[in-house]
This record gives sequence, structure tokens and C-alpha cells, in this order.
Amino acid sequence: MGAPKIALVAGEASGDQLGGKLIEALRERYPDARFCGVGGRHMRAAGFDTWWDRNELSVMGLFEVARHLPRLLRLRRALLARLLAERPDVLVGIDAPDFNLGLEKRARAAGIPTVHYVSPTVWAWRSGRAATIGQAADLVLCLFPFEPDFYRDHGVAARYTGHPMADAIDDDPDRAAAREALGLAADGPPLVALLPGSRGAEVSRLAGPLLEAAARLANRPGGARFVAALADERTAGLFEAARSGIPPVDCPVITGRALEVMAAADVVVCASGTAALECLLVNRPMVVVYRVAASTHWVATTFKLVKSRFIALPNILAGESLVPELLQEAATGGAIATAVEGWLEDPFRREELRQRFSALHEELRRDAAASAAAAIRDLLEQGNA
Repeated sequence: MGAPKIALVAGEASGDQLGGKLIEALRERYPDARFCGVGGRHMRAAGFDTWWDRNELSVMGLFEVARHLPRLLRLRRALLARLLAERPDVLVGIDAPDFNLGLEKRARAAGIPTVHYVSPTVWAWRSGRAATIGQAADLVLCLFPFEPDFYRDHGVAARYTGHPMADAIDDDPDRAAAREALGLAADGPPLVALLPGSRGAEVSRLAGPLLEAAARLANRPGGARFVAALADERTAGLFEAARSGIPPVDCPVITGRALEVMAAADVVVCASGTAALECLLVNRPMVVVYRVAASTHWVATTFKLVKSRFIALPNILAGESLVPELLQEAATGGAIATAVEGWLEDPFRREELRQRFSALHEELRRDAAASAAAAIRDLLEQGNA
């Protein structure tokens, strides 16, 4: 085919980064292609025609979404109208499923081929959403290798692209170099990194148990030292506030440098989510902790909304329990300390995990942008065959 017109919609910073790399990869196949839609600075740097900036879509939190909902619905209607007028050869919705899936469904019904890039975690909970995604997207691009099989079982076309973080992060980076970069002593007792999450509610629930675990571990034979990684000054303040009532423990707080903190550590204690995947890719032993509001946990368990055996991505990817998971009431200071000691005291177990993590990293490293571009190319050329 000639030079295609490719519409992309990215509503978050991570989606803008994915979109920028995807545009670069698609230009290798279609140097004269036009890229347009909703994006940010990474996509603009790749030659993207921004109809709306991605910040127009970037709203977090239930009450924030409710407050902005009328504006978001107007924007989606205006965006759909422009898509129908411009008639791109394909629409690629990048993540942001609450906004993009509705847009994709309407565009597809109007005859525009659609791709959804980054599968929602339908395999973990609310699996019924797979049918909704199938109505919206001609093709789902998946970051994890087990996801296409899930979609095939639900009659939805899907392709595995690999994970962009696996392309960007080096396996088992130099620990001493990371400590030097962070201003941490190269030698001494084992270094335990504490990562209580990136959201305020997460930090408020997990900071106390993590600090309690640190206080216990500081008194173990041989001792331990600690460093905490927080997303920003606001969450760092919540972490510091949790020190009240807990035996004092030396634990410097570093903001915005989570990957370096993990690389510097001997063992990591982290909230379930992206941090656990990052820790796998950095290749450090970890203990994964998870606490949500009691009402949320009750609804999820009572109505069996959660389908996965595990909550930690390393365990999900491996299909077995590689790292400890401590959930809800089980995520206590004592239990966390015991799980950390299990790693510190067993070098053979640490080495076995290192090898497993290296293998999983290789499985995820697929040049995600090029793989996603190839899948979109196939869809475009199939439609023009």
C-alpha cells in the first residue's frame, strides 16, 4: 500500500512514550505515513500531528474522573467526528481503556480498522471484559506472552509484542555502580529496598508494615540497612508520616529513582504492580506486598472477580510461586521480615531465582515497538490485499 494515515490515541505519559517508539518503528516501513490524533511530546518528537494533547485525557481517581466526565465525553465525540471525517487507515488506541475502547468500538462500527495496544488485565480480574474488547478492536497487542492465548479462548485476535520495559532495562545491572550513583555505601550489611507504591492510598497502607519489618531486620544477626524509593515528594511525605509509633530505623528516602534503588539492593520489598515487573527485570530477589481497602477486597473475593492464582507479575509469568506474596492482613511487619530473611540467608535460592528472572527477561525482550509495528503493518496490508 501507499503512505497510510494512522491515527493514535494516547492518554497517559507511558502511552505517549509507547506511541513515540511505535511511530518511529512504523516510519521504517512507511516513511511517508501521516500520524495524527491524541498524544504528547514523545509522539510529537516522532512527527505526530497532535489534534489534542494527551493531557486532555490524563485524569486519575474516581472523583477526578466524575468531575471531568462531561468534558471527556465531549472530547471523545469530537475526536470520533474528526476520525470519521479524516478516515484513517487504522486507529491505534494505546492503553487508557476506559476512554479508548468506547472510541474504538464506534470507529470500528463505522468501518475504520482498530488496534488496542496494551491489553487491560482481563486475565486477572473481570474476564468478562474480553468480549467488550473484542467488539472494540480488530487486533489486541499484548505485552505478556500468555495474553494471546487468553484472547483466543474468547474469540479475539491478539498478538504478543514483548514488553517495552524489557527492551529498556538491562538484566542484573551493576549493584556497586547503583550504590555509588545514589550515594550509598558500597559495603556493609545487606541493603533492603522498600517500595510501598506510587499512589497515596497504597503508601498509606503499606509504609507502616514495611517500616516495622525494617525495624525487626535491623536487629537480625549481621544487621541490615535500608533505603526507600518513593515516586514523588507527596508520597515521600506519607512514608515519613508512617514512622510515628514505629521503633526508629535509619531509612533514607529517595524520590523518582526506583530502578536505581532496586539495582542497589540485595532484596526488595515492593507493592504489587509495575514495581514487581521492574524488579524482575533488574533481577533482584523480592517480597511482594498488597493491601487494598477492606471493602474492595470483600467485593473482589465475594463475587470472585479475581481469576489469577497470583498477584505478583513474576509469579504470573512463571506460572508458579517464585517470590513471596503477602496479601491484606498477611502483610505484617513480622511476616515481611521473615520473608526477607528467607532471601538473605539462602544464596542458592537467590542464584536459582537470578537464572529464572534472566530467562523471563529474555522472553519479554522482543523489540516491542518493532513487533507492534509489524502487527499493524500486517493488519493494514491484509485490509488492502
